[in-house]
Amino acid sequence: MALLQTTNLTANYGDFQALFGVDIALNEAETVAIIGANGAGKTTLMRSIAGVLRNTPEAVSFDGRPIGTTPADEIMAQGVAMVPEGRKLFPSLSVEENLLIGTYGRKTSGHWNLTTIYELFPILGERRNNPGTALSGGQQQMVAIGRALMSNPRVLLCDEISLGLAPVVIKDIYKAVPKIKEAGASLIVVEQDIAQAMAVADRVYCMMEGRVTLSGTPDSLSRDDIHKAYFGAGH
Repeated sequence: MALLQTTNLTANYGDFQALFGVDIALNEAETVAIIGANGAGKTTLMRSIAGVLRNTPEAVSFDGRPIGTTPADEIMAQGVAMVPEGRKLFPSLSVEENLLIGTYGRKTSGHWNLTTIYELFPILGERRNNPGTALSGGQQQMVAIGRALMSNPRVLLCDEISLGLAPVVIKDIYKAVPKIKEAGASLIVVEQDIAQAMAVADRVYCMMEGRVTLSGTPDSLSRDDIHKAYFGAGH
């Protein structure tokens, strides 16, 4: 049985329908990548899983329990943490204070604490007393990932963690993914960068206009398949 799955998930913003019957599954110790162009519905999917957008109870299930109507703070307390698009750090707080916020609401022991986060991203240890916003974009992204890990989640949702960052920085951030998996988390990674997504994922879902248009393992999907699923057959 999947650790986390969506079943016929739909989502609306007022009259606008953003998702149409999306079925995805994440297994224990797996990294799943969700790829697709802007407006494909990837962030809406993440927000639905995290409880930011409410749904029908059975539309999202975690560890065999329906969570589609569960509030976001309770989903986080159960072990699903999100690294939101745009990082969302608290500007008035230091790096370390931003990290510690990740422990609120979920009191569980596990691999991740300040020491292990600083081992994962050494630059954060050096900058621990700096304001979170005094860091580079890549370092801020490391804080956002570290903050989510501080809750020792079973599932880590990463929404566009490479957005707006230089390739060398993206490489550094993605080096952390295998270590996060080793420490016991399963990951869903939303990416526009197809190559990056394929490099870290066990399985890939491609979305277009609120629907899953393709899924499979990175080795089983040709570039042509992905191009069609990503842009539509007319491109």
